[in-house]
Amino acid sequence: MRNIVTSAALAAGLMATAATPAFAATELTMYYPVAVGGPLTEVIDGMIDGFEAENPDVKVNAIYAGNYDDTRLRAVSAIKSGDPAQLSVMFSIDVYDLIEQDLIVPFDDVVKTAEDKEWLNSFYPALMANGDVDGKTWGIPFQRSTIVMYYNKDMFREAGLDPEMPPQTWEELVSTGKALSKDGKWGLMVPSTGYPYWMFQCFTIQNGKELMSGDGTETYFDDPAVVEALEFWRDMATEEKIMPEGTIEWGTLRQAFVQGQTAMMWHSTGNLSAVKREAKFDFGVAMLPKHKQPGSPTGGGNFYLFKDSTDEQKEASLALIKYMTAPERAAEWSIATGYVGVTPAAYETDALKSYAADFPPALVARDQLEVSVAEFSTYDTARVREGLNNAIQAALTGEKTPKEALGDAQAEAKRLLRAFQ
Repeated sequence: MRNIVTSAALAAGLMATAATPAFAATELTMYYPVAVGGPLTEVIDGMIDGFEAENPDVKVNAIYAGNYDDTRLRAVSAIKSGDPAQLSVMFSIDVYDLIEQDLIVPFDDVVKTAEDKEWLNSFYPALMANGDVDGKTWGIPFQRSTIVMYYNKDMFREAGLDPEMPPQTWEELVSTGKALSKDGKWGLMVPSTGYPYWMFQCFTIQNGKELMSGDGTETYFDDPAVVEALEFWRDMATEEKIMPEGTIEWGTLRQAFVQGQTAMMWHSTGNLSAVKREAKFDFGVAMLPKHKQPGSPTGGGNFYLFKDSTDEQKEASLALIKYMTAPERAAEWSIATGYVGVTPAAYETDALKSYAADFPPALVARDQLEVSVAEFSTYDTARVREGLNNAIQAALTGEKTPKEALGDAQAEAKRLLRAFQ
């Protein structure tokens, strides 16, 4: 079954939706991140074409702005320069900063009808966690993911391992990795550039400890369980020798996996369709192994509504977001990219049912939502996150011990967050 949706096919196949209200001539500017492999712009363009065909009085200008950080900077700069956008998909973890800067409005202030409120409650709770702040919904899931484990079944067979039994625990991860590390190839690679804090959160959750408080005002970087998690990540390279020492590049890891340089990799489910398209071997996808408990953070982007918009623009933006998150389009989006279908209803569509029957890995990220938690996010999140990223990389490269690195990051985070406590 195909895993690339062209704009023409998407526009033609997904226009059967409930009637939407008529608008006066309204123009919307939407900033959108293109951060993970695959022809995402074609998919989004197709959705916009379908929406505009049903709403001819609304014009949507999509600005593809690079990665998540680039998108936030460009959208916020436009707003502050007097050329504002009306909506954007940005990091789900940007929510505290966007609220603090008074740039966005909660969806609760825009939804009006019983249908709107039902839609607002239709998403997976784990995907809503980052967008719910102080009892209001500030972000709507769209480009959302969990971290999953991709593994090369052919390499498992060659090593005498059961290709249908990926490692379920940290102990099995190490033993399996040792069996697979040979002939210049690695058993495991976990990326530590790009989003090291995100990968690290996997280890800390599995070791039974969250990195932050639920209100975004505290961090727990120096907790013994957090230190132990970073020691385990480091030791898989330095002591167990199942992955390379130092840092591993986020942007090139998928290529390393499909080229057979590593038998297992941890990566975003947003790469699933690209791996399916590129891998020339039999591969599997599994939930991440547990230690004290299983778990992964969610990830990716939410829709936000910018405050500096007219009521008509907010109403049109809401209609566009409802259109793009409708079950049929959420299903097609998941098929095209590997991202999670954001509602249970998406997995009840004929398209996603058929796709998952032919390609069961498409369900792994969804199933992992049962044990997933909100992605790391705090007030002043960019600077707090940078401190944690630097600590992780300092430990992995041997510049500092995990305890020293995380202690320094905790001290800096405490200083930055003091004003919000």
